Amino acid sequence: MIDFHTFFTGRLWSVMSWEQLDAFWLCIDPAAGWYLYAVGEPAPTTPATAEQVSAFMVQIDVLLHKEHHHDYCGIVYADQLDKPGFIKIFDPNNLGVSCGFSDNPPLPGWILCRVPPEDLKSAVPLPEGRKRWWRGLFG
Repeated sequence: MIDFHTFFTGRLWSVMSWEQLDAFWLCIDPAAGWYLYAVGEPAPTTPATAEQVSAFMVQIDVLLHKEHHHDYCGIVYADQLDKPGFIKIFDPNNLGVSCGFSDNPPLPGWILCRVPPEDLKSAVPLPEGRKRWWRGLFG
């Protein structure tokens, strides 16, 4: 089994268009044992429920459409677009250089993975608005 670090640093494919993102969400089985990780919060130690994964996908889709002011997506990446097991979602408000090459690329805002995540230490604290959004998802 591939570990978190290998997935995190490995090759990922970009979901380029909004239409492709719509189709991408349909490829995700919410009951497949996904860990939901908001980078900057403690890494989860247990997978989320199917209901939590479904709620996250709905709410992150709303957030991305609302806050990523482009006619393309390009900030969601996965190991496989048709049957993903590892997904990075970059925060539209903290992009830096999320694609291409950078000596200091930004961390993603959220990670969905089917392997236990490692705690990623962000140099920038998670903004309070994002903490409230994240914590509000699950009650």
